[in-house]
Amino acid sequence: MEVFLKQHRRRLALPPLLALVLALGGCAGQMAYRDGNTLMAQDQVEAGLLKYQEALKAEPTNAEYRAAYVQARDRAVQGFVREAERQSADGQPELAEQGWRRALALDPANERARAGLRTLERNQRHAKLLAIAREHVAKGEYDLAKQRLNALLTETPSNEPARQLLREVTEKTAPSAAETGLAKAYKQPITIEFRDAPLKQVFEVISRRSNLNFVFDKDVKTDQRTTVLLRNSTVEAAIYFLLLTNQLEQQVMDANTVLIYPNTAAKQKEYQEMTVKTFYLANADAKMVANTLKTILKTRDVVVDEKLNLLIVRDNPEAIRLAERVIATQDMPEAEVMLEVEILEVKRSTLMNLGVQWPGSIGITPLTQFADGATVNELRNLNSDRILLSGITGAININKTDTDSNLLANPRIRVRNKQKANIVIGDKLPVVTPTVSGGVGGFASESVTYVDVGLKLAVEPTIYLNDEIAIKVELEVSNLVSTLTTRNGSTAYQLGTRQASTTLQLKDGENQVLAGLINNEQRGTGNKIPGAGDLPILGRLFGTQRDDNQKTEIVLSITPRLIRNVQRPEASASEFSAGTDASFRRRPDMSPRPAVQMPALPGAQPRPGVGAVIELAPAAQTAPVMLSPSQPSQPSLPSQPSGPSPQQLQQQQLQQMQQIQQQQRQQQQQQQQQRQEQPQPQAAQPAEQNAEPALPAPESAPAPAAPAEESPIPSVPPPVQDVPLSRDQPAPLPPARGQPRPLQ
Repeated sequence: MEVFLKQHRRRLALPPLLALVLALGGCAGQMAYRDGNTLMAQDQVEAGLLKYQEALKAEPTNAEYRAAYVQARDRAVQGFVREAERQSADGQPELAEQGWRRALALDPANERARAGLRTLERNQRHAKLLAIAREHVAKGEYDLAKQRLNALLTETPSNEPARQLLREVTEKTAPSAAETGLAKAYKQPITIEFRDAPLKQVFEVISRRSNLNFVFDKDVKTDQRTTVLLRNSTVEAAIYFLLLTNQLEQQVMDANTVLIYPNTAAKQKEYQEMTVKTFYLANADAKMVANTLKTILKTRDVVVDEKLNLLIVRDNPEAIRLAERVIATQDMPEAEVMLEVEILEVKRSTLMNLGVQWPGSIGITPLTQFADGATVNELRNLNSDRILLSGITGAININKTDTDSNLLANPRIRVRNKQKANIVIGDKLPVVTPTVSGGVGGFASESVTYVDVGLKLAVEPTIYLNDEIAIKVELEVSNLVSTLTTRNGSTAYQLGTRQASTTLQLKDGENQVLAGLINNEQRGTGNKIPGAGDLPILGRLFGTQRDDNQKTEIVLSITPRLIRNVQRPEASASEFSAGTDASFRRRPDMSPRPAVQMPALPGAQPRPGVGAVIELAPAAQTAPVMLSPSQPSQPSLPSQPSGPSPQQLQQQQLQQMQQIQQQQRQQQQQQQQQRQEQPQPQAAQPAEQNAEPALPAPESAPAPAAPAEESPIPSVPPPVQDVPLSRDQPAPLPPARGQPRPLQ
């Protein structure tokens, strides 16, 4: 029984304890809420937010506390976001990141803070790309720098440091053509001379010189004869001119392999690679840019997305590069101007009303017995008591009113180039127009239209590159003169209108005032006794004079403030090579290259260039025999190693020249033996017709590979002495019939 009583007492004691705890919690929540309100009033948002959190913790179901907490949280988040945006604009990314993260700590779903962090991360990544691009520029690696800068500007075209660095790199590499992905050997210097040689042989020489691989399409005529004379040129230029003069085209397969195919429409579709690129336009209209590409570059595959303002272009890589340059000149922000307009309406009115206003008429009415009139007999008995006078009223007018009113409007309007802006200041007056429907049982209806009354200003600026602005101005000022009532009871208004339209050209910041729209009204009204009222000065005693003068003038002041003008593009961006009408084939680098003096054989005149071009004089009584390009035993120079010192290079070349002389003598001896076995011809034919195939070289002296810069060296009979031919010497006369033809 005692145990039961103890448990029952505990149950009875719990409700008062719970009530006390709830009461203390409610008091704590209310105190925290009041403290939070006080802190928020003192603009201590974070501290107030903590107090609101304490109040909500004490009373989680209190709607008032929750509403106050949500409002304070939004206020704190907005403050953090605004401060972070300001710090980011001031170049303080660390502080900006802290502000955005503090905002996300309070509101994890805040999109502005998330976007700020994404922008900050992107800016940091772009800063690294820009730093890497600067390192490439410092090392002279302009191609890698361009790749980094183009990737950066694709994401943020407005990055001014990247744009400036790209302009500097473009200026430094302006003489050079764009790279095509080939190895650096593609830019190696070369000197070649071929006259009426097979096309395949020319490419073989270029291949040995540049270590490039050439793959020919089955329709390429490799036995086609061609002539090419290039000194101090490059491998790229040699390939370019060979393709151009033989109606061929190339396709880069990898870093050192080039495919050669005929320049026909069918082969172009089969081999030419196509590139798809998306251009996001920031300022230009996508339709306008698409029309430009179709007109200038003849691009057919262009898709326009008006919603995103982007272009998707599919064409060959050369056309895509040209499209990039064309779009860069069009996708520029339009010029904008801020027009500071001040419109002043000065109205002066003077009203003078001075004099005695006499009655204009006096009425005499006899008092009669009958209401409808009096008899003649009654008129005989009229006296002063029976006569009623009416209309005897007068007034003394002493009144002068002067009114000066100024209506000032000072709007500032920002407008883009060649766009119209309107300013309307005034009221709209309703004009009711009745309409009666025809037919039997027609009914009448009314339609209401509104007329603008007040000031209307329309401006259309045209911004020029010399920072001058031409402004077309149309000004109209209207006012309500009077109200009229028509026969059917509708109301009409009489409006007064003053209009002015002009076109003026101002400099940036130059002010122009347009005035002279004056309306001057003078009205005089007199009410006086004839004769006496016309007396000077005294006439005012016998009448009243009302003089009303109103003068209104409109003054327009306009000042253009140039916000942004069109940036004039650089010379390299406004003018560039675009190939021919049939192809966008780019031209190689045509900049002059220094000549390199190479050692020559004794008796041979060296020529400038990479390698030495040897011209030997023929023997006196033996017709020269030219080696056919198809002969496998033709001696040739070995390929030039890359990277030897000048002394080693000279020694190697001297050894090569000695080997060539030895091989030539051996071949000439073999040819003499063959001629002795054959009957002597009656007349010597040209060397091109009598050229005999040379015997293979002996195994003891294998023929090394010919360098790319050497033309095929003809074999001649054993000379007594090598006589050099100089470019300054005149060409030899053609030999007489039966005499050997000298070497060309």
